[in-house]
Amino acid sequence: MRAGPPELKDRSSNSSAKCLPLAARLLGRASRGRAGLCACHAVRVPCVTSVEGLLRAAGGFVVAGVDLAAGSAAAAAAQQSVDDSGLLLLGEMHGARENPLLARALMRAFGITRLALAWDEDLAPVIEAFLATGTLAGRWLLWSGDGRITAGRLAVLAELATAGALEVILFDGAVGAEWDWPDRDKATAGRLLAAAPAPARTVVVAGHAHTPTRPTQLGIPMGAWLHRQRPGVREVGTDYGSGRYCNTQPRRFTHPGLRPRRIQLRRDHSLPVPGLPTAEEAIVPHRSGGWPPPAPRTP
Repeated sequence: MRAGPPELKDRSSNSSAKCLPLAARLLGRASRGRAGLCACHAVRVPCVTSVEGLLRAAGGFVVAGVDLAAGSAAAAAAQQSVDDSGLLLLGEMHGARENPLLARALMRAFGITRLALAWDEDLAPVIEAFLATGTLAGRWLLWSGDGRITAGRLAVLAELATAGALEVILFDGAVGAEWDWPDRDKATAGRLLAAAPAPARTVVVAGHAHTPTRPTQLGIPMGAWLHRQRPGVREVGTDYGSGRYCNTQPRRFTHPGLRPRRIQLRRDHSLPVPGLPTAEEAIVPHRSGGWPPPAPRTP
C-alpha cells in the first residue's frame, strides 16, 4: 500500500492561468452576442439558456492549476482509498465555480484519469461528442439548473481530454415511481460499481448528501452503499469557507466555524477534507420555465 507524499500539490500551471485548449473552437461555433444569457440575481451573475451561450461560457472559462497543499496524513488517507477501493469520493455543493478545478487537482495529484459525475447516463453520447468535436447537442437534461452541470465543468473536461487519456462515467439515471431517497442512492451506487471496476482508479463527484460512507439522517447514501462493496472507500467532503453558489437559484455559504485560509487537503476525523476559502457562483445552464419537459401525450 502506497502512502501519499508529505506535501501534495497540483502545480500543473506553475501558478499561471492555463486557457482551455478547445476555447478557440468553442468560441468559433458560438455566437458572440449576448443572446442566451439570463441574470441569476441583482448583480447579474449569468446563467445560460442556450447551447450557444453555454459553449461561449465554457470557452471563456480559464482552467487554472489549483495549488492544493496536503499534509502527509490527508494525502495518505486519500491514496489509501484509491488503492483499496479504486474510488475517491468528492462531495461538493453543486453550483460553485471552483468545484471542477478541485476535482481536476485531485485527479492530477493522484495520477487518475477516470472521472465519474452524477449526471444522467443518457447524456453520455452528448458529452462524448462534445469532447471529440466541441459541439453540444441541446438535450433537455442539460437545463435543470441544479449546479451539477456548469460551463466550468465542461471546460475542465475538454482540457483533461486534450491533455491526455480521459474516461468520463455518468452514473445518474431513471428513478422508479415508488423509490425513496435511499433506493435512488442504491441504484446510483450500482451503476457506478458496474462502470468502475476495482482495479480502475476513479474520482467520483457527487453532492455532499450522497458521498458519506455511513448512514445519515436521510437514510443510506450512495457512499455507504459503495462502502458495503468496497470497504476501503473514503469520502473527500469539500469545506466551503464563504462565498456564493448557484443551485436552481443564487445561494450563499454560511460557515459556522473557522474558515480555511487556503485551498488545502487536511485530515478531519480520519477523512481527507479539501478546504476552499471563498467560492464564486458557477455559470449554470438553466431554463426555469421548461424543466423537466412535460411527458408526451399519447394520442
